[in-house]
This record gives sequence, C-alpha cells and structure tokens, in this order.
Amino acid sequence: MMANKSVVSDAEQIQLSIKLINLGARLQLLESQTTLSRERLIKLYKELKGVSPPKGMLPFSSDWFLTWQPNIHSSIFMSIYNFLLEYADVKGIEAIMTAYKIYLHQAKTDADSEPVLSMTRAWTLVRFVEVKLLKMHSCACCQGRFLVSSYDLNQDYRCNLCHIPSRAGKTKKAKEMAELKLATQLQNEQLLAKQA
Repeated sequence: MMANKSVVSDAEQIQLSIKLINLGARLQLLESQTTLSRERLIKLYKELKGVSPPKGMLPFSSDWFLTWQPNIHSSIFMSIYNFLLEYADVKGIEAIMTAYKIYLHQAKTDADSEPVLSMTRAWTLVRFVEVKLLKMHSCACCQGRFLVSSYDLNQDYRCNLCHIPSRAGKTKKAKEMAELKLATQLQNEQLLAKQA
C-alpha cells in the first residue's frame, strides 16, 4: 500500500508540473511547488517544450508591478485570485493557476504576443502580497481596486486608468504598428494616384 501511495503522489506531482509548464512557469517555480527533482523537472520541461528551460533570476522587485501596464494587468489577476480565495474552494498553487487561466482569457492578446503578466510573475505577485510588500487599494476616482506599495501614502490614490502617464502606450511595438499603418496608407494613396 505504501509503494502505491508514492506512485500516486509522484503522478500527481508530474501532472502539476505539466500544468505549470504549459502555463509558462519557470524552473524555479516548479522546484518550489513540486517535490520532483531538478533533473526530472528539466527532462519534463524539455519533453513538453522541446527546449531547455530558460535560465536566469526570478523577478525580485515589486516595482515592476507598479508601472503603468503591468499594474493594470497585475490588478486584474489579483482581483480574480482574491475572488477565488473568497468564493471558490481553491487555495495555494491551484488558486494561482486557476486565476492565471482566467486572466489569460480576459486579457486576450493576439497569437504572436506574450501576455503582459507571465505565470511566474503572477506567482511572484501573490508572494509579494502575502508578505505585505504590495496591497490592493481603491482608486479615489473610479473606486476600482489596484495594486499599490504598502509603504507609500495611498490616501488619495488615482489609478493608472484615471491618471494615464504621458508615455503610456508608447512602446516599440506601438511605434512599429504606427509605421506599418502609415506605410500601408502611402501605398494605398500611390495605387489610387496611378489609377486616376
């Protein structure tokens, strides 16, 4: 009976690892949430993704979650996560995975682009909230709840949607899209001029 239980437990750990890998989890997250060895996790990752897991440090600063676009996406994720904790019967990594799946569904992006919030960042965010580095706070304008630093003065906090920063949306991708739109317009005008 004991050997049977360890086989079931091992299978459950493998299933959890597969779910996490498919959601984009990094190796460090897998190591902290499962009992599988690093070697087995690397083999499993390679088998599922066809490549070695990415190397490098995990996010270590809460500042990223307070910048314009990441704050909006992180706040959506945390609202979903908090709702699941309060009203659904899920806890721990299962709650994080479920909230992340719902977040991905709500924050649909085109097939080529990465979501703003990765699974690893979502897991890190939950840890930052649990240790009280970050907290949810209501916006003085719209009353929506957004992530803020626990150590800032937040009495008259205005969210990034009510108080949009001047550089918001001015990313490299947005610039490339604008240039592509302009080039297409010029081509269309040249075609119309030739036809006239």
